[in-house]
Amino acid sequence: MKKRRPNFDPVTLEIYRALYTSVAEEMGIALRRTAHSPNIKERRDYSCAVFDAAGRVIAQGDHMPVHLGSMPMAVAAALRETRIEPGDCVALNDPFAGGTHLPDVTLVAGVFETGAKGAGLKGKGERGKGNTRSRAANDAKDAGDAAGSGQGGVVGSGLNLSPFSLSPSPLFYVANRAHHADIGGGSPGSMGMAADVYGEGLRIPPVHLLRGGRVNEDVMRLLLANVRGADERRADFAAQIGSLKTGATRLLEIVARAGAREAASYAAHLVNYSARIMRAAIREIPDGVYEAEDALDDDGVGDAPCVLRVRVEVEGDRARVDFTGSAAQVAGPVNAVEAITVSAVAYVFRCLLGAGEVPASAGLMEPIEVVAPRGTIVNALAPAPVAGGNVETSQRIVDALFKALARALPGRIPAASQGTMNNLTIGGIDARSGREFAYYETVAGGMGARPARDGLSAVHTHMTNSLNTPVEALEYAYPLRVREYAIRANSGGRGKQRGGDGVVREIETLVDARMSLLADRRRRAPYGLAGGDDGRAGRDAVLRVATDGRAHARRIDAKGSWELKAGDRVRIETPGGGGHGAAAAAPARKKNKSAKGK
Repeated sequence: MKKRRPNFDPVTLEIYRALYTSVAEEMGIALRRTAHSPNIKERRDYSCAVFDAAGRVIAQGDHMPVHLGSMPMAVAAALRETRIEPGDCVALNDPFAGGTHLPDVTLVAGVFETGAKGAGLKGKGERGKGNTRSRAANDAKDAGDAAGSGQGGVVGSGLNLSPFSLSPSPLFYVANRAHHADIGGGSPGSMGMAADVYGEGLRIPPVHLLRGGRVNEDVMRLLLANVRGADERRADFAAQIGSLKTGATRLLEIVARAGAREAASYAAHLVNYSARIMRAAIREIPDGVYEAEDALDDDGVGDAPCVLRVRVEVEGDRARVDFTGSAAQVAGPVNAVEAITVSAVAYVFRCLLGAGEVPASAGLMEPIEVVAPRGTIVNALAPAPVAGGNVETSQRIVDALFKALARALPGRIPAASQGTMNNLTIGGIDARSGREFAYYETVAGGMGARPARDGLSAVHTHMTNSLNTPVEALEYAYPLRVREYAIRANSGGRGKQRGGDGVVREIETLVDARMSLLADRRRRAPYGLAGGDDGRAGRDAVLRVATDGRAHARRIDAKGSWELKAGDRVRIETPGGGGHGAAAAAPARKKNKSAKGK
């Protein structure tokens, strides 16, 4: 029997994988370099992706896992609820329409083969020969290079300010998601305690931010009137739009070289190839049912733990991940929407592939079914508060799923990492400028020990891939001062392989401010595996300098908001990772015979 030959060239497929991935990566570089907020510019709290004409993801940058796995649902919502034409850009952040939490704003645009009106056309609308396609790329590059910053200004879309479409529908879609340091709501940073999603900030359904390459100023004014630091928000939106321009330009260059048909064909091959790789990885998991349970400390309103249960059924090359039995949605802001749960599952199974060259496309989830019952903490319904579902519950879903898979693959699964993003926001009026400021940061912690290696210390793990804000950048941008930034020694769990240590980060506010903290793993420590010890739980405090000149610490809860006076300090001590394997017993000490009788 002859072996069936593939209907594509493997070398060309690898070239396209690298091309499409490089487009997403370059989009990220453009966004980072042009953003104004330290949260995007320094911490890199953003993600970019490329989608085919059907809205299937074909490539992602090496950005934030919590964004990337959920972005396809946001793009699907944008395509379902709006019509995207040349020069259009749709914005959304609605957690119940493919979003995650309100600060994460997604922009989506179509990539059309466009030209200036009348350019490159012959006869009855025939496509002109010669350099029509390269002209389309040049038009996309040159259109709207100057990003407007004033009210009524034009923000360059990069998608042609006066487009004439040579293709009746988009060849691709490009999308990015950036965490804006404030999107309104009751607390600066939009990450405080709220009774419902309405109290968490401005909820944006899929709406046109640009039409025909020009800013929809009615929408922009509405957005900026409801956020703190409006100038910074406008500048970050402009950076996102410029990032889409970069992606559109590069994709049109690919089409100009190879043609739209080949580019689309190999995009489909990449999706199918990813699906085959994932099916092969699932076949390596022994058939069976694997169950596990973990929990969040609480929801910030009550003291009861929020339980997550997962059941993984593996049969052949398919897997079913069922969260039936998880807690009902709660009053506090730790509810996750379905997009977050799917994103966490996608992340865990992608980790099993163990290869960085696998196309990060829609095919990865093709052999995996996710069951997330509606009305639970893993698929909350509107108008539940969801600010922490994106950052905290996503981490616990990963912890529970890895714990279940450790029963099937004990030699490949790490112990629990810190399991929280330690979300810290501080906002008020900057006395240096008289303007509002909103500082947001997630704080690193310990990585769980791996079966053959220690965990790393002071790193962001699992669903976050961000960095810390450098001290110099933080103190330059905000009326804040970093008093201490250090490894939290011995916070990692002991074991044959030791868990990574957490972090101590102490920040002083130089003005009166409002602070919010949304964190976890303060009661339930990160678990160890195979006999390894748990990591140390985190803890938090506010330090206030008394009249005697000494700083007195007051322990605070991991979820809540507090008013700070100038000179107060917030101290965050993050959890360490769990250990892996039982630690070897220390050898018994031999008695010193010469010491007898002394």
